[in-house]
Amino acid sequence: MSAEPDGPEDRLRRFATIWGRAVFPVTSTSSTRPEFEKQLVPLARRLSEALRARAFDPDTGRAVGAALVEAHCTDPEALSRTLDCVDAYLVLYCGGDGDGEDLRARSARLQHAMAAGYAQALRERTLAEQEAIAQAALRAQGVVAQALHATEARFRAVFEGAAIGIGIADLKGNVLQVNAALLRMFGLSEQSLRGRSVLEWTHPDDAPQTWALYDELVRGEREHYHIEKAFYRPDGTVLWTNLTVSLLRDADGEPQYQLALMEDTTERRLLNLRLRYEATHDALTGLPNRTFFFERLEKALNAGEGQRFGLCYLDLDGFKTVNDSLGHAAGDRLLVEVADRLQSCATAPGEMVARLGGDEFVALTTGPDTRHTVDELATRIMNALLAPIGVDGRDLTVRGSIGVVEGPAGERSPAEVLRSADITMYRAKSAGGNRFELADPEADARAITRHGLTTALPAALERGEFFIEYQPLVHLGDGSVRGAEALVRWLHPQHGVLSPDRFIPLAEHTGLIVPLGRWVLEQSVRQARAWQERRGGADVAGPLRINVNLSPCQLAHPGLVQDTVDILERTGVEPDALCLEVTESALIGADDDLLKPLRRLSEMGVDIALDDFGTGYSNLANLRRLPVSVLKLDRSFTQSMQQFPADPVDLKIVEGIVSLAHSLDLAVTVEGVETGAQAEQLRILGCDTAQGWYYARPGPPERLHELALVDATG
Repeated sequence: MSAEPDGPEDRLRRFATIWGRAVFPVTSTSSTRPEFEKQLVPLARRLSEALRARAFDPDTGRAVGAALVEAHCTDPEALSRTLDCVDAYLVLYCGGDGDGEDLRARSARLQHAMAAGYAQALRERTLAEQEAIAQAALRAQGVVAQALHATEARFRAVFEGAAIGIGIADLKGNVLQVNAALLRMFGLSEQSLRGRSVLEWTHPDDAPQTWALYDELVRGEREHYHIEKAFYRPDGTVLWTNLTVSLLRDADGEPQYQLALMEDTTERRLLNLRLRYEATHDALTGLPNRTFFFERLEKALNAGEGQRFGLCYLDLDGFKTVNDSLGHAAGDRLLVEVADRLQSCATAPGEMVARLGGDEFVALTTGPDTRHTVDELATRIMNALLAPIGVDGRDLTVRGSIGVVEGPAGERSPAEVLRSADITMYRAKSAGGNRFELADPEADARAITRHGLTTALPAALERGEFFIEYQPLVHLGDGSVRGAEALVRWLHPQHGVLSPDRFIPLAEHTGLIVPLGRWVLEQSVRQARAWQERRGGADVAGPLRINVNLSPCQLAHPGLVQDTVDILERTGVEPDALCLEVTESALIGADDDLLKPLRRLSEMGVDIALDDFGTGYSNLANLRRLPVSVLKLDRSFTQSMQQFPADPVDLKIVEGIVSLAHSLDLAVTVEGVETGAQAEQLRILGCDTAQGWYYARPGPPERLHELALVDATG
């Protein structure tokens, strides 16, 4: 039998043991290693709890970093070894069953917090030591001049025992004394340092004010200064320090010596650079990430007058197929190769490439004339993607769509530029992909408006911003009003009244068409009921029929039949007073499953109309299998009839359609009737009903009731 796995406490102690073994050799503690490891157990427990906590708390990491300083882990190597240990083993021993990627990300944030806490605590300790040394130095000023043994011994104890580097020089810059910590920092012997001049220790990265501050101090014009300064070691490596230089005066207040206190920050600086790199670069491709790119873009947009920018926003076409068919590992290898190719395209000054995430990349170019360079950059990117990419023994063809934005600096924010590029990229993708498109402000405005309408649709339905207008259906034989088509409108707070073509496609795309269509159906059927009640006992041919449009999405919805039945039952309207209009294109190639709900509704007595007939290129023989009772002839067939004489070809086509429809026992309704001559010609051809501006424009329900009463009373 296999042994039971270690419990959480055992794994925690094992982590603390590994941590202690790594750090103990570089500590200044008087404890034994087991005692030191025991000190690390509560710190390990705090890290473990922070790793698995519901909400991340950076204070825990900072507290653990500060605790290391309190445990005398003041050597910079102690922090480096601690972070390496946490990075390698914390998730392994303390992660439990959590999500690996999430735990890794949280572990990295804990490391960052530990480094910050460690640096803060070490700085505070250093400042305390500096204060003690400064006090000792002040007390020792008289000793230097008078050689008092007791004070000299006290100063020497602080001087030699300090963890930071200390040096004393005269006002000419000649080094007089240095402590052991400073010798270790520079890797030099005391003999090689004594007698050297501090003026020799210049470095290319010195801040501009460094030596001006020094001159002011030795002239007695300032008492101290604090800067970050780099020094060259004998082996050519760079030592970074927090340097504090103070002026020591004699008993008469005259400047006599300068005292330098140095804290080695090399490891901390390297750690910060590493953390900065990880925070600003993509882990997979090594390219700058979204954060770094936005920093560069903002800088480019604030470059000043006369400067311009150009941006290429690339999205790979069909990348999801690669992930789905070959797996995410293959997809990652593809992205790495694409990143390498893109990097080779942006090598000129002012150009960069970044990965925003997924399969989205951006390339930026800046300078006084980016009109041509951005086009050239986009062309280079497209050419770089031409050659297939080998992944797992397969040659994959890579295609991409690019949105290009170019313009002067200072006019737009980074978010606006990226939004325009994103919109333009999708325009290129909609045009077939494998191409780049230039941004068009008008197209951007339309896309932004569409997006705004899309996001406003759900709330608009809840707020009651939709209303319905009705256009009468007139019998061509006697001119009576037989019904009306319900046409939904949107009373938008900013854009006013919007017609269906502005928002129905958006509702289809988002799925909101189902609740919106259900609302339109119920309101229209209720209106039909109201018309019936208001007509009272008028001697008319029958109830006014209401025509309601069905979208393809509604047609495929499983609740269509039940919703319709429920609405008819609640309102008390007979099924034959309702006609549902379905576009011909929605029924092209429809199978029995799609036609089944229409057949059930037709069997109940609901009329089904085939809308826009003649635009969908359907096979006329299919009419026999469709459960329709009405053909609505598209207006394109009858436009020529608005003038006399009508096109004889159009007359023959309409005559043939009417004859075919009647032979199949289908009624024919004509849309878009605008003149009396057109209406008369359609009557002669045998069409049954018509609608259009000749009779009435869509309007409120009261107007249709008035028209119906006029017809009923003659």
